[in-house]
Amino acid sequence: MAKLYFQYSTMNAGKSTVLLQASHNYRERGMETYLLTARFDDRAGKGRIASRIGIGEDADTFDGDTDMFAEIETRLRAGSVACVFIDEAQFLTKDQVWQLARAVDDLRVPIMCYGLRVDFRGELFPGSAALLALADEMREVRTICHCGKKATMVVRRGADGKAMTDGDQVQIGGNETYVSLCRRHWREEMGDT
Repeated sequence: MAKLYFQYSTMNAGKSTVLLQASHNYRERGMETYLLTARFDDRAGKGRIASRIGIGEDADTFDGDTDMFAEIETRLRAGSVACVFIDEAQFLTKDQVWQLARAVDDLRVPIMCYGLRVDFRGELFPGSAALLALADEMREVRTICHCGKKATMVVRRGADGKAMTDGDQVQIGGNETYVSLCRRHWREEMGDT
């Protein structure tokens, strides 16, 4: 039975690694997968999902105007797909998450979404909020804070190295910009003591 899955975490937890491994497992068994990632996140190259540990795969891309149902339906017409994998799912719109739910229900294809739950201010991304509401199954991909506790939050560091408390929700970056922390240490970094 097809389901909509959401695997979420903070930065640097290994979401892309988990996605690529799951896709590899399907392909190793002779089943095709369809990979999608956010168009504007081109740190690994345009249309590429890559992990910090060095593995990567080419993918189609989406932006806020992409009709996800039509995209998946078109791909299915070209040949069988055992599972759709979406990286950077936090950048989906609410409407796009509904389109994914419709693809699961009407096209009967499982869709596995991977993304951040909250931004550096501790606020849900729109795509993540919709996935938390609509996903059939959810799983947290865990990472740890420097203190050893589970990291659930992330800070964005400015050029001065200090935690930023405001700014655009979306700013592409990696270890040079973002640090995953437990809630207590996030609060300390944000000046909420």
